[in-house]
Amino acid sequence: FFFFTSIMTTATTLVVGATGATGKHVVLQLLQQKQHVRAIARSKQRLLNALDEIAPNASQEYADFLEVTEAAVLDLSEEELEKLCSGCDACVSCLGHNLTFQGVFGKPRRLVTDAVKRMCRAIETNQSREEENESKTMVKFILMGSDGVANPNGADDKRTFGERSLIFLLRYLIPPHRDNETAAAYISGKTDNPNLEWTVIRPTDLIDGTVTKYELFAKPPGSLFGDGVATRSNVAKSMVDMILTQSLWDEWKFKMPVIHDVLN
Repeated sequence: FFFFTSIMTTATTLVVGATGATGKHVVLQLLQQKQHVRAIARSKQRLLNALDEIAPNASQEYADFLEVTEAAVLDLSEEELEKLCSGCDACVSCLGHNLTFQGVFGKPRRLVTDAVKRMCRAIETNQSREEENESKTMVKFILMGSDGVANPNGADDKRTFGERSLIFLLRYLIPPHRDNETAAAYISGKTDNPNLEWTVIRPTDLIDGTVTKYELFAKPPGSLFGDGVATRSNVAKSMVDMILTQSLWDEWKFKMPVIHDVLN
């Protein structure tokens, strides 16, 4: 079981999808640990309001630690994204498609995949420049996925026929699912850069709630249908713990852990 309270390091973290249901918790929990956060959000005020809804007055209390860039991540130029990634110890993607007809079936259909590719390219461009100055920085990359996305390395247990049939339909009928699969496949293939480490956090059924204990599994421990829940704040907590606790990061880097709440 995991419930870390001690902080092992300090960090500057870039968060995309910062106003999302999970991203806002990542931003707030990092700020509460007095970590520096760079957030990309379409609306700065919406993000500040979201933080205050979780923790009253958070936007003012942690103002010195938060830098918000108002933009859609795919609208940023290469130079702008490189600047945002420069100096970051970690990058977190909590991007997802809006649950509207336009969000699910409209463009950009490869929102998560294209954002992950661009962020990795920006990180590696910065590292190439740093290498010339002999000061290459190791960066942690955390991608939020789901337990419906199989580990591309084939380590997950084989799903039942019914589950495989459902995932097949989702892949070809619901673009966001395929986007999540493609993004996970891309980041899991990043094995050629020893200074870019990654993990894909795969929550089971997401719910709202406060931070409690959570558990990480190397692969989905049960059925795709209703087997456990993961509170969004716990998903955020697992990401923050990995950023700030090196031993936990070393355990789960280059893996795709599945997160469940620990239920009493």
